[in-house]
Amino acid sequence: MPTKFIFVTGGVVSGLGKGICAASIGRLLKQRGLRVRNQKFDPYFNIDPGTMSPLQHGEVFVTDDGAETDLDLGHYERFVDETLSGNSSVSSGKVYWSVLNREREGRYLGATVQIIPHITNEIKDRIYSMESDDVDISIVEIGGTVGDIESQPYLEAIRQVAVERGRENVLYIHVSLVVQIPGSLELKSKPTQHSVKELLSVGIQPDILVCRCDMPLTEDIRSKISLFCNLAPDSVIQNLTAPSLYSVPLMLAKEGIDEVICQKLKLETPPPDLSEWTAMVEREHSASRHVRIALVGKYTALHDAYLSVAEALSHAGTANDTVVDIKWVDSEKLTAENTSACLADCSGILVPGGFGNRGIEGMILAARYAREHDIPYFGICLGMQLAVIEFARNAAGLKDANSSEFFENCKDPVIDLMLDQVGITNKGGTMRLGKYPCVLDRSSISYSLYGSAEISERHRHRYEFSNKYRGVLQEKGLKLAGLSPDGKFVEAVELPSHPWFVGVQFHPEFKSRPNRPHPLFFGFVQAALTLQK
Repeated sequence: MPTKFIFVTGGVVSGLGKGICAASIGRLLKQRGLRVRNQKFDPYFNIDPGTMSPLQHGEVFVTDDGAETDLDLGHYERFVDETLSGNSSVSSGKVYWSVLNREREGRYLGATVQIIPHITNEIKDRIYSMESDDVDISIVEIGGTVGDIESQPYLEAIRQVAVERGRENVLYIHVSLVVQIPGSLELKSKPTQHSVKELLSVGIQPDILVCRCDMPLTEDIRSKISLFCNLAPDSVIQNLTAPSLYSVPLMLAKEGIDEVICQKLKLETPPPDLSEWTAMVEREHSASRHVRIALVGKYTALHDAYLSVAEALSHAGTANDTVVDIKWVDSEKLTAENTSACLADCSGILVPGGFGNRGIEGMILAARYAREHDIPYFGICLGMQLAVIEFARNAAGLKDANSSEFFENCKDPVIDLMLDQVGITNKGGTMRLGKYPCVLDRSSISYSLYGSAEISERHRHRYEFSNKYRGVLQEKGLKLAGLSPDGKFVEAVELPSHPWFVGVQFHPEFKSRPNRPHPLFFGFVQAALTLQK
């Protein structure tokens, strides 16, 4: 069977949850036995989100192959439970960069380079790159909103895909807002009708309309949308605001979206087996215990900046029959005078990743508070580095300990570039990105949670634990719980004298799944529950 394509577009406003919709559809089709891959096109002209502010764009999700991608890829991996690659995340920056480089190389033979056909052909090439013998369905989300100038080349490209691959192998799903009038609470379909008309103007007739709404669609509204958008009533799918993200696949299945998709694409599959997913969602909703975790970071003004961390905490909470209540603590506002007041009501402290020196001292204060008050501490990437700095300053007597990222000429750079180890001599090229192996100490907490000495996790950082300080910090009680296989890089640290104190150089949150929480997050939440006052 040739790979079939499902294109997901959005209308009326942004932020409707196209990514969750695309991820949920992927889950439903996978549970029908189909082999699914997801792909995201973003209209912005950045090459990737790697250099974008987390406060503007949210977190950067990292794949095994080291691609810095849009956060929607995190949704895809968590829902569909398939490992994606850099091919699954494409921006206009990547598309235009590729076309312009090809033009400079003379590969267009002197032709005038234009949106059509050169840009649209490049977009189609990226779409077709997902075709494979082991992929039945490629679900492609088009970022932005129909009507945006930036999205027009993508809409033209996906229109052409139906011509080239055959209409029987292409399905268009449009996610649109059904507006609710304030005061009267009356539902209005006119914006959705206009959004579909906008799509029709570029030659795309949606096959399925997913209607985002806060209250159920009336039969009158459903019939009106069906009539004026050229769709059968069963192709107008209600997508109510859900009690949790992971309820969405079950709600869409109840609406019959996967059945309609299979009919339109002529796919003969058994009904989806959603028993495990249903049990997970029921367990999530039935959790009666609560535990408060302080997430101390510099980007807390936008919670999406730590989306995968928050989701991984939720997964671990569900597995512990617990609701994790995150207390968002802005590290810039944390001082020696208010640390206790801010953190004393929390049963665990987590310091996540980040870059730059803003808010650093507040995170170091959080690590010290956790260490000195026996509160479970979990440091991720930057959070590990700051725990090492704090330990060096206040337990090992290295008062001037710091990272050369924050203070280039510091006396004791316990965190440094490690150029001699990676064999790279320029600062801009030292980023460790993607999957790297790690060997755990068999006496460590980490080993007991993973149940394996050899693990592999995703990285996104430039600075490392400096090997010059291994001896002095180990003498004072810091345990090197994980090393690279060649022993050159410190991947994890622990404090054996503490009830639960773990720092890791990698990003375990990227591999956590709602029905399979990451071992370190599971252990952290479990420890916070056990030790909470």
